[in-house]
Amino acid sequence: MNHTLKTIWILVLILIFILAFSSSYSNLSMDNLAYVLAIAVDTSDTNKLEVSFQFSTPLPAESSGSEKASDLINTVTASSLSNAINLVNGYLGKQINLSHCKVMIFSEELASQGISDEIYTLINDTQVRPSSNIIISKCTAKYYLEETKPELENLISKYYETFTDSSNYTGYMPDATIGNFFNNLVCKTCEPYAILGGVSLSPSESSDEIDSQKDYNIKANESSIQGKNSAENIGVAVFKEDKLVGELNALETIAFLTTRNKLDRFLVSVPDPLNQSNYLDIYLTPVHSSNIEVDTSSPNPYIKVKFSFAGRIYSMSENSDYLSPEVLDRVSNSCNRYLESTFSDYFYKSSKDFKADINGFGRYALQNFFTSKEYEDYHWSEIYKDAFFDVEVDTSVKSGMLINEI
Repeated sequence: MNHTLKTIWILVLILIFILAFSSSYSNLSMDNLAYVLAIAVDTSDTNKLEVSFQFSTPLPAESSGSEKASDLINTVTASSLSNAINLVNGYLGKQINLSHCKVMIFSEELASQGISDEIYTLINDTQVRPSSNIIISKCTAKYYLEETKPELENLISKYYETFTDSSNYTGYMPDATIGNFFNNLVCKTCEPYAILGGVSLSPSESSDEIDSQKDYNIKANESSIQGKNSAENIGVAVFKEDKLVGELNALETIAFLTTRNKLDRFLVSVPDPLNQSNYLDIYLTPVHSSNIEVDTSSPNPYIKVKFSFAGRIYSMSENSDYLSPEVLDRVSNSCNRYLESTFSDYFYKSSKDFKADINGFGRYALQNFFTSKEYEDYHWSEIYKDAFFDVEVDTSVKSGMLINEI
């Protein structure tokens, strides 16, 4: 009898648990959730935000493996990002879930006004992943979203996961995440930065006269690349606190990433010492991490940065002797002078024009003070604009990958 009562009580408890959690399970099921892949935020004529949400629609069960999944974009005007999410929840009849959101896009116009409210809102949402990338679009954020059409991926979510990988070997854009942006926003030794995005020019808009030696001067919205995917990411969006204050082109982005030790290798064109009207393409690999010293003994910080690279020649003139040690030494010296000028120009641009220490030199300056109070009294964020820079580059260039002495 006791055994029968025990069995009945167990069955009653199981029934109670089923009834108690059946509704919550139903609410959290995938059928009741709308997964956001990307969010684009623009300004609005009504002094509100125009927020676009990109969702992925599942493929039919009978679809082939090569068929691409489609996506849809819903746009709403609201007074805040939180209200925009709430409005779309009602429109879709499903609860928006941001756990799969890979990209946050803000228009250049909105970023110049300040995006701290949006950043804090997103970081405060436990569903948002700190690894999600943040892009500042030179066109409207919605247009950038609409023109993002991956050619080599069936799933746009897969493209969003991997598109920043090229930063490791081209140096044309940073791998900028919303987590790092927030950390830089609240820290006192550096400033935030983001990926600079845009849409490539149409053939009618691009210039007929293109200087091949100035490829590195381009930024997003300026390249002549043509393809199905018109969205492009070239350069860095520079912030002073939460406001956009400037942009870096491709070459300046290489300097930025190399300084922060975020670049595995990169290609650069340097003057040919054997022919001043020609340029050599050199593939460079950092030998050591950048060596940074910051002297704060005076009101004008003195920043010394040393770089060391190993290089390979990629392009050559037909009759030039690029195998002789003398010529390779001259190429190395040409590379040193070119890079020293490039890095120095970039550093002074960040301090004089932007007044924003996106390089994180403040971390090295902090080591010179015994207490945080002493560092705060130095006012690094304000005094960075008065900094002086000393750049030293040591490059050892060898001949091309497949060319050896016989």
